Amino acid sequence: MAKKSIAALRTGSKKLTKAIKMVRSPKTGAYTFVESVMAPDFVDDFLNKK
Repeated sequence: MAKKSIAALRTGSKKLTKAIKMVRSPKTGAYTFVESVMAPDFVDDFLNKK
């Protein structure tokens, strides 16, 4: 699994992070990108989760 990018976003007083990871499909073997916007504390959990 490859990590693509992490971007820091600021909206008002909240600091958010957009994390994008590449996930391989078990059926076809093709790669897809999964994006999520979250608090910076949860980025490591998101990237390490299969």
